[in-house]
Amino acid sequence: MTTYESPLQKFTDGNAIPQLGYGVWQVEDDVAEKVVAAAFKAGYRHIDTAMIYGNEAGVGRAIAASGLPREELFITTKLWNGDQGYEETLAAFDASLERLGLDYVDLYLIHWLTPKAGKYVETWKALVELQKSGRVKSIGVSNFTVETLREIEEATGVVPAIHQVETHPYFPQAELREYEAAKGIVHESWSPLGNNSDLLGESALAAVAEKHGATPAQAVIAWHLAKGNVVIPKSVTPERIVQNWESLGVTLDADDIAAIDALDKGAEGRIGGDPAEADYR
Repeated sequence: MTTYESPLQKFTDGNAIPQLGYGVWQVEDDVAEKVVAAAFKAGYRHIDTAMIYGNEAGVGRAIAASGLPREELFITTKLWNGDQGYEETLAAFDASLERLGLDYVDLYLIHWLTPKAGKYVETWKALVELQKSGRVKSIGVSNFTVETLREIEEATGVVPAIHQVETHPYFPQAELREYEAAKGIVHESWSPLGNNSDLLGESALAAVAEKHGATPAQAVIAWHLAKGNVVIPKSVTPERIVQNWESLGVTLDADDIAAIDALDKGAEGRIGGDPAEADYR
């Protein structure tokens, strides 16, 4: 079995994130403990959770049981929308850290913009303070817009290290990625395999996968990696956890990337909520 190591994407704050991570969205707490252990065994060192997932404690138990040095791990969690606000954010972070059983997290994100609440600027100010305290190494956002990325920078002088948002070949986020690149913001993809869509059944994708002796999912993950995206595929199946990790061994050429790029459906390709409108609380 080939041993792989994820490449790193550097943040403007001097830290770096493993480009291929493991996400635990929609994974129950007791299951999270088991599958994160399986992910560590496969080679993953970057784990992405969130308060609203209800599995921070399970992730924490897997970390504690792993025996892996803390400095080898990259742990992300997220502030839920109902906890936005300066003081509320600080309290919510304390609770997340306690559930994880950690002294610090490597990355803390605002989970959604939640524009109707209008608290994202003061919330971002709280994240800036958490980073200064050392209990968060890097800070970023999830599900924002170009306009609000600009707004929080103007209010604080601090640019998010990373932006996690729906991204896959049906909805590649070209305009957003162009803005992020100009600002040095790393792009991170959620729903990277086009969850609940026909993406993995596309004939063009099958052809690329066959060419490389890979699965369609591996071809999509390799596409994200080639684009420079941080990618956090989720699976609770041990074999697929390993298969996703082995995407690191798939190197696409320019023709492969162009073939997958051609699957772009624009705004019609969006699967999840629109950050400019979503108000999940």
